[in-house]
Amino acid sequence: MEQEMIRRLLAREEAGMADLLLHYGPLMRYIIAPILPNPQDREDCLSEVTLRVWEKIQQYDRKRGSWNAWLTAITRNTALNHARKALGSSAEELPEDTPAAGHTPEEAVLQRERQEAVRDALERLPYRDRILFYRKYYYMQPTAQIAAELGMTERAVEGKLYRLKKQLRKILGGEGHAQ
Repeated sequence: MEQEMIRRLLAREEAGMADLLLHYGPLMRYIIAPILPNPQDREDCLSEVTLRVWEKIQQYDRKRGSWNAWLTAITRNTALNHARKALGSSAEELPEDTPAAGHTPEEAVLQRERQEAVRDALERLPYRDRILFYRKYYYMQPTAQIAAELGMTERAVEGKLYRLKKQLRKILGGEGHAQ
């Protein structure tokens, strides 16, 4: 299904867009919702994300990461850019297909090493803890939403996140990596 959809998108077939919305629309909406509380902004952003996917599908490289990771980065960064525009921020826009802005070569190497260290540390956490961490700090979901969807109290979620951050600091070797 995924490969066929990607093939259709690469071939510029409109059926690829229909497949994208049918199979990945719920994921994209799930990522956009906590970033953009206004329903009209969400729909505008979803349209913008699908346009970005259509325009940038040639940039998708399976060797660099999974389809879900690529789509998630585009969706999240487009939603963040949309939120900045809505707030009238003059901050520089995030590239839709990359998680970080450009740096000098030295900074890029250091950032990549830090990202790998954090990724490795997150991989050492139990699956449920890792998902909780991503939901709060990558997808920026509100604590209330996480608590409701996981059947926890907000206080329990906050406590768990506090302990997870403390555990990650310990794994990473102290405060210097916690930035």
